[in-house]
This record gives sequence, C-alpha cells and structure tokens, in this order.
Amino acid sequence: MALDLEALTAPWLEVIRGQVPGIEIFDAHTHLGQNDPDGMRQSPAELLAQLRAARACGCFVFPMHEPDGYPPANDFVIATAAQSDGLLVPFCRVKPGEGALGEAERALTRGARGIKLHPRAERFTLDHPDIPRLFALAHERTVPILIHAGRGIPALGEHVVANASRYPNARVILAHAAVSDLAWLWRVIADLPNVLIDTAWWVSQDLVALFSLVPAAQIVFASDAPYGATAVSAAAQLRLALQAGLTPQQVALLASGQALRIARGEPLAVSGPAIGERERASHLLLDRVAGYLQVGALLEFRTGDGSEMIALARLACDVPDDVDDLPVFYAIRALLDRHAELRANTPADRTSRAILQLAAAAAMSPDVPVPHGD
Repeated sequence: MALDLEALTAPWLEVIRGQVPGIEIFDAHTHLGQNDPDGMRQSPAELLAQLRAARACGCFVFPMHEPDGYPPANDFVIATAAQSDGLLVPFCRVKPGEGALGEAERALTRGARGIKLHPRAERFTLDHPDIPRLFALAHERTVPILIHAGRGIPALGEHVVANASRYPNARVILAHAAVSDLAWLWRVIADLPNVLIDTAWWVSQDLVALFSLVPAAQIVFASDAPYGATAVSAAAQLRLALQAGLTPQQVALLASGQALRIARGEPLAVSGPAIGERERASHLLLDRVAGYLQVGALLEFRTGDGSEMIALARLACDVPDDVDDLPVFYAIRALLDRHAELRANTPADRTSRAILQLAAAAAMSPDVPVPHGD
C-alpha cells in the first residue's frame, strides 16, 4: 500500500504556518548524486519535488559522495542550479589532499556559491593543512563552508573555532546539529557570529538543546535530503523550535531568513542571545513515547526492524481520556497507524522513518498544536 508522505505531512506544516505567519522555508543541506557508496541517490527532479512538497523557496545543494573525485559532480550541480530559476544554490564539494583548494577556486569561479567538506566520508580531520587554505578562500570570497559535524567523526570544534576566528568573513555551517561538539560549543558560539549550525538531524532532544542553547541567528534549517525530507524535517524541527520557546520571528529567521542572507552574500542577521532552558515540567508519559520512537527509528535505519520499540510507543499512547495533552497522543497514534499500514506491505524506508521522526517531534512538543483530525 503506497503512502502519500506529502499528504500526510501537509497538515503538520500548516500548523507551523499558522504559528509563524508568512514563514518561508529554505533547506540549507541537500544533495545530488547517483554514485554514493551508501546506496542513497537523488536526482534534480527528486530534489525539486522535495522543495515543492514543502513549498520551499530554495536550498543549498552539493554533490553526494563521489569516490572517483568531484570536478564532474561539481560541474553537474552548478549546471543544474543554473537551470533552476534560482531555487538551487550550488556548493562545490572537495576532498583535502586531492587538489581541494584548486578545485574549490575553479568551482567558485564557475558559479558555485559555497564549499562542502565531509570529514567522515573523505576520511580526514580538520587539522589537515588544506583546511586553513579553504577557510582563507571562503573568507576572501565571503562564501559559506559547510562541514559534516555529525556521527562517525572525532570532535572538530576546536579547529573550527580557531579557523573561524582567523577568517571572520567565512560563513561556517556545522551540519547535523553539530552533535560532535554541541556539548561545549554552545558556550562559545555566541562570540563567533560567523559560525552557524544546521538542523539536519533527527534526534529531538539534540534539536531542543540546539534551539535552547544557541542564538537563533546562528541556526539554519536543513533536512539532509535525500537522507531526510524537506517537508517532514520542517514540520518536525520547527515544532521543536517553537516548543523550545523561540519567537515566531526567530523561527522565521532560522527557517529561511539567515540562509537567504548567506546565499546573497549579505551581512548576517542578529537575534539576541540564546533563550536558555525553559522552566517547565517534562511530560513523563510523552517522554516515554518519544524515547521508544527514537530507538525504533534508529533500529529501522540500522537493521530494518524497529517493530518492538514502535509497538511499545503505540502502547505508551494508550492513556486515560482525562490525561493532559490527549490530542497529542491521538495524533501520534494516527501517525503510527499510518506507519503500520506502510510497513505491512513494504520494508523500512525513508518514508517510514520520516513518520517516526514526525511522531517523536510531536511527543517532544506538546505545547504546539497538532493538526485537527489526526
């Protein structure tokens, strides 16, 4: 049984638009490519469909992992962006140690508007001698340099801080909620306004910490498409930003405003200090649901079977009718019903994991309305 993820997500996105009138969505982390060794693929048509589903105003886009080198892939991304009516803002991807500086200079001259580095896929660390040279180039051109800062790498924050301080015109974007270094980076990032963090991550607790501890002007919305979906990520992540206590203006800034300034080479906006942790009681029953869902999603990603944890999440939603936040439990149960319908006929995939991501975000954001009828 096919499931229309766009139709499923649309009511949840409408909730966000109701909470933040006039909001635009710009996805700061997307990919194109067909050769990644991990088996993931995304064509230009598929990426544009993602943007349409979210009614997004554009995205940053760069090549997926290309084991045979990046010049042809960079040229493809640049050419594709040139035909997108401004929707796609192309970045080049380079591998330190393999002519990275020369390729970055060539690609920027041909139309790339940013640089992507992936320490895990390309197996390098940020003490590589090419890294300061790439930061210097980004500083000279006032372009962004987006760096994988997620799973599978050692901490890289100290090198980022040193280079960002030395090259303040480089707009540094740490991907994946900077989970490699967020435990301490939040303490110093406000003194480095040219360092930003993207939200291309799925663990709700990490995202709530990011939205609470980092100034909103230093956060940019991102999905990691095709690993994530722009519409689902926006519906889930922006709920968490509202739950954390960001104002509608701050949510609008991180949803698109700051990324658009980066794309245009404009001065970065400011938003004041981080809001800090809100003083509110945790909803213990919803916390149980969120925990089960996130373990279930991880198991689906790793093994293809998170059914035991998802079943526990479903049971954890069977609460008395007089419990607080009952509509949230109902909405999560409806999402899990859709998940069960999908998994009855197909293996775990991006769609099934997207449903779990949205359900977990709902469990972590009970103060934000849920769609009527879910």
